[in-house]
Amino acid sequence: MSRHEDAVRLGHMLDHALEAVQMGAGRSRADLDSDRMLNLALVRLVEIVGEAANRVSKRGQTDRPEIPWREIIGMRNRIVHGYDEVNFDILWAVIRDDLPPLIEKLRATLGRA
Repeated sequence: MSRHEDAVRLGHMLDHALEAVQMGAGRSRADLDSDRMLNLALVRLVEIVGEAANRVSKRGQTDRPEIPWREIIGMRNRIVHGYDEVNFDILWAVIRDDLPPLIEKLRATLGRA
């Protein structure tokens, strides 16, 4: 995989992480239980972040040790393969606590402000 392709995947990670954080802004954990569209959207956005991460080349991952690849890809796998047992407390914590620092790391990696 070329550096260009890795940059595209990193851009997908950034775009979808940003969208998830923005969608969760001003919302609460309880909203995941009461708003089905929010629930489905956030699950899908986090899934895409993980899938894009999985598609970054091994070299691209090695070159960016500040990004928690294993955890991001593991979250994607858990959502996809355990679709009927998604822990929404964990999903909410990922959106609230883990995605904002990831966004900053991806912005720095991609040279986006």
